[in-house]
Amino acid sequence: MTSLPAEEPGGGWRQLAILAAAVLLALVPWFSAASVAPLIAAEWQISQLETALLTVAVQLGFVVGALVVAFTGAADVIPARRLIAGGAVLAAVANAAFALLAVDLATAIPLRALSGAGIAAVYPVAMKVLAGWFGGRRGLAVGVLIGAITLGSAAPHLLRAGGALAGLDWRIVVLAATVPCLAAGALAWWGVREGPLTTPAARLSLRMARTALGERSVQLANLGYLGHMWELYAMWTWVPAFIAASLAISGDVDAEGASAVAFLVVAAGAIGCVAAGALADRLGRTTLTIAAMALSGSSAVAAGLLFGAPTIVLLAVVVVWGITVVADSAQFSTAISELAPPGTAGSALALQTAAGFLLTGVTTSASACSIRPTAGRGRWPSRSWLSGRSSGSGRCSAFAGGPTRCAWPAAAASPACGAG
Repeated sequence: MTSLPAEEPGGGWRQLAILAAAVLLALVPWFSAASVAPLIAAEWQISQLETALLTVAVQLGFVVGALVVAFTGAADVIPARRLIAGGAVLAAVANAAFALLAVDLATAIPLRALSGAGIAAVYPVAMKVLAGWFGGRRGLAVGVLIGAITLGSAAPHLLRAGGALAGLDWRIVVLAATVPCLAAGALAWWGVREGPLTTPAARLSLRMARTALGERSVQLANLGYLGHMWELYAMWTWVPAFIAASLAISGDVDAEGASAVAFLVVAAGAIGCVAAGALADRLGRTTLTIAAMALSGSSAVAAGLLFGAPTIVLLAVVVVWGITVVADSAQFSTAISELAPPGTAGSALALQTAAGFLLTGVTTSASACSIRPTAGRGRWPSRSWLSGRSSGSGRCSAFAGGPTRCAWPAAAASPACGAG
C-alpha cells in the first residue's frame, strides 16, 4: 500500500469545490429522460421497457467511454481540464440534440449513448484529479464528490417539477438540463488544476485485471459492488415513477409534487455520501458498507410493502432509502485500490466500473419488466424486493471473512452468508 501524507496540499479544498460543482452540473443530463419518462412514453407510444432503454443507453455509452479512456490512457495525454470540459460539452450537445431532434427510440438511443460517453470523461477523470490533491482525508473528499454526483442525478427531477408547474413540454425540460452541463465545461476549463500528488492514470490491462481478480478479497469486494450497483440505478431510475404511482393512490400529492419528492429522495443520498466518506476511515469500510446495505435493503422491502400508504409514512422510508442506497458507493472502489496486488489496482477498478454499469443496464430493464400498469398495488412491491435481495447479496460479500489490511474481507467466506 502507498503511504499517503497526513497533511493536504494547499489549494485542495478549493479544487474539491470546483470539481464537485463541475461534476454536479455535468451529471444533470444523465436522468433528464427518466425525469420525463411518462410524457415521452405517452407521446411516442412506447412500453416501459422501451422507456427504460433511454436511461440504459446512457449507462452503456458511459461504459464504452470509460473503457476508451482506460485503454488509451487519455487522462495522461490530455490535460484534465480539457478532458473534463470536452466531455461535458459532448454530453450537453448530445442532450440538446435529443431534446430537439429525437422523434422515436431509433433517433433517441444513439444521442443518449453519446451523453453517457461524454460523462465518462468527466467524473472518472475528476476522481483522478482529486487524488492529486488529497492524501489522509481522501475518504471525505471522495464522499463529497460522490455526493455531487448524487445531486446532479437528482436535479432533473427538480427541473421536471418546475416544468410541470409551468406547463412546459418535456423537450423544454430536457433542454434545460443542457445549460448546467455547458456551465460544467466552462468551470472545468477555467478552474480545474492537477495537484502535487498526481500520479499517472491507470490503464486497463486484462492481464493485470485477472491477477487482481485472483485475490479472494477482491472478488468479495467486487461482489458487494455489483450488488450495490444492481440496486442503486434501478432505484434512481424507477423511484420517481414509484412515488408518483403511490401518491396518486393516496391522493395526497399531484404530479409536480411527486417530482419534487423524487428530487428530495435522490438528493438525500448526498448526505449519506459525505457522512460515509467521513466515517469510513474511522469505523472501517466493512462496518460502514454492512450498515449502509442493511438499511438500504430493508428500506427497499419496506417501500414496496408501503405502496399507497399515506405520504408522510412512505416519504420517511424512501428518504432513508435514498440516503443509504449510495452511502457505500465510494468505499467499494477504495477497497479495490487497497486490496488489489501492487500494480493491478487501476485495471481492476476499470473492469469493476465497466461490469457495474453494464449490470445497471440489466437491472434497469428488469425492473421495467417487473412493473405492471394495473390498478391498486400492481407489481411495485416485487420490484422493491428485487432491490432488497441485491443489497442482501452485497451485504453477504462484505460479511465474508475476517479483518484484513484496510479492514476489508479476507479470503475465507463466512458460513452465515449462505448462497446469497
